[in-house]
Amino acid sequence: MHLIPWGPFLLIGWSGLLVPSLVRQIEATFGVDDAAVGIWYFVAASAYATGSLAGGLLTERFGRRTVLTTAAVGLAASWVIAGTSGSWLVFTLAAALGAGAGAIDGGMNGLVLAMTDAAARRALNFLHLFFSIGAFAAPLVIGWLVASGIAWQLPIVATGVATLLLVAALLLVEIPSGRRERRPDPSPAPTRRVASRPSAPLILLAVAIGCYVAAEIAVSSWTVRFLDDVPFETASLALSGFWAGVALGRLMAARWGDRFSHSRLAAGSVAAAGVAVIAAVLAPSPTVAIVAIAVAGFASGPVFPLIVAIGGELYPHRVAAVAGTLTAAGVVGGIVYPPLVGLMSASLGLGAGLLGGACLSIVAAGAILAAARLARRPDRVAPGLPT
Repeated sequence: MHLIPWGPFLLIGWSGLLVPSLVRQIEATFGVDDAAVGIWYFVAASAYATGSLAGGLLTERFGRRTVLTTAAVGLAASWVIAGTSGSWLVFTLAAALGAGAGAIDGGMNGLVLAMTDAAARRALNFLHLFFSIGAFAAPLVIGWLVASGIAWQLPIVATGVATLLLVAALLLVEIPSGRRERRPDPSPAPTRRVASRPSAPLILLAVAIGCYVAAEIAVSSWTVRFLDDVPFETASLALSGFWAGVALGRLMAARWGDRFSHSRLAAGSVAAAGVAVIAAVLAPSPTVAIVAIAVAGFASGPVFPLIVAIGGELYPHRVAAVAGTLTAAGVVGGIVYPPLVGLMSASLGLGAGLLGGACLSIVAAGAILAAARLARRPDRVAPGLPT
């Protein structure tokens, strides 16, 4: 398969950890608190969700090249503006252009589903492995750069400039169009029955992925602040450890995941991640907390790609829309909960917010199992995605 979509996922994984890695420096520079950063997370996540949902649907009309190229231009502009702004308001508004990252996320998931068919689960795990590698590298490299005296704005601007390389690649590399051809359906009833799957499992998968992302992004967004008592380099290393665990979990799932029921593997993994987050919050020392955070990352690894793959199996003729819809549903979790953790910080503390995320992980596990059970019921055939 082409370097696309692996490269773009490496990029959005990196860019997604820029602000969480630099949260201490950003708060100090602009004179804002956790609540203000929570608002930034809300704006960024809202834009990401909009891009994920719209990107999948627009792909079916205009094609992947047009949608993804436009998205990459918007993402590049968002980081250049943010890195050169001297105003917190401008910095926050620039996050709205991050809708491009959401469109890339949903679009690349759909591309992999379209190109791999039966091998979708393994391919999606490898795809999200690259996201994890980017997310792992960001706090590690940024922590080293800032500790070396580099201005924190430089990695942000450099990320925007590097995104322009993605624009060039999307213009040059051949990729499947993804446009949906509308034509009369002459199929008899039995064939149409196979093509139309129950909508209830998709709703449950959307709930599951939303709860999972809410918990994952809460840990990713607030780990550096949660470990405020340790040096910045150590806290950023802990965040890298979380994403290193995610990468390892996805690598192992891609290698051995087909030996297990995918719904049970996803449910068990997300539940284990929740338990590990609880252990991190209640840990007697920062060292134990850092180890538990890494374990939570490892358990989280295969969850997102498995949920997307299951959705692709249920709606094989609408993979672009399904990937975009589930990605958007996941980001809805990122819209609602991680910013709320910032608002909770003043009264309840970040630990309480992370514990709430752990509870959402348990809810996600139940929703995955319920979706799998409904999908196996032959009597529940209803209209699927809107046409």
